[in-house]
Amino acid sequence: MHQTPTQKIQLTTNKVTLSIRREDLIHPFVSGNKFRKLKYNLLQAKAENKNVILTFGGAFSNHIAAVAFAGKEQGFSTIGVIRGEELNAKIQENPTLQFAQNCGMQFKFISREDYRLKTETDFITNLKTEFGNFYLVPEGGTNELAIKGCEEILTEEDAEFDFVCCAVGTGGTISGLINSILPHQKVLGFPALKGDFLKEDIRKFVRNENWNLITDYHFGGYGKVTPELIAFINQFYAENKVPLDPIYTGKMVFGVIDLIQNNYFPENSKILLIHTGGIQGIQGMNISLKKKQLPTINIDV
Repeated sequence: MHQTPTQKIQLTTNKVTLSIRREDLIHPFVSGNKFRKLKYNLLQAKAENKNVILTFGGAFSNHIAAVAFAGKEQGFSTIGVIRGEELNAKIQENPTLQFAQNCGMQFKFISREDYRLKTETDFITNLKTEFGNFYLVPEGGTNELAIKGCEEILTEEDAEFDFVCCAVGTGGTISGLINSILPHQKVLGFPALKGDFLKEDIRKFVRNENWNLITDYHFGGYGKVTPELIAFINQFYAENKVPLDPIYTGKMVFGVIDLIQNNYFPENSKILLIHTGGIQGIQGMNISLKKKQLPTINIDV
């Protein structure tokens, strides 16, 4: 079992206490929830005698970077089906794709239109015709085995917390947390995407109803940031020395602190934030912010 440290966070109020589980420190390259999601999938791939892992992701995908490194570390060939044909000519400008390629990942770049078909049987069959007998890991890594891995994030010592908060992408991490909380605890998820559709995806995997999604902190949608969010991430790092990524954990932490300031949590609540990693994406985000002449994230990574 891999246990990661918990760190106290400074607050301007003493009505509640706030701590963060540093899952970003679980592995130098397979960060946070990606480590948890891949753990049992890689064991299953070995059990099935598969030596090729195929998965999906976008330009700065934490998942693509994690699969590429984990594959290299554990002796798998890896294939990344990447959203956006135009990225084929821009690998050298993209830190995530460059890292994955340096780890030996082979890319297949497809249009955004084709990418929407990634779960269709015919689409997968065509990939098997092209690449042979691979082990398929879904986009973001979420499946039953990923959730089993995420059920190991919380430990017995976490019984002291009343609320467990995490960012939500594909719903795998929050599902694992929901399945492992105690009856007195509640999980709050902060989607990085617009919309409420994730609730049904999560319900397929969970065993209780002690959870809720807070949908007000997506900052315009997936991959979108604002100067306010960047300023918050920089200030949080200066005060706590905890780097936050702008796509997932940064938005979640912003949301939780905003809710604390608005007295959302009952007095004396103990709140645990789950840092799901993703720090590798900061470099790519800063490239994008500089092009738009916007403030950048000032974190040593």
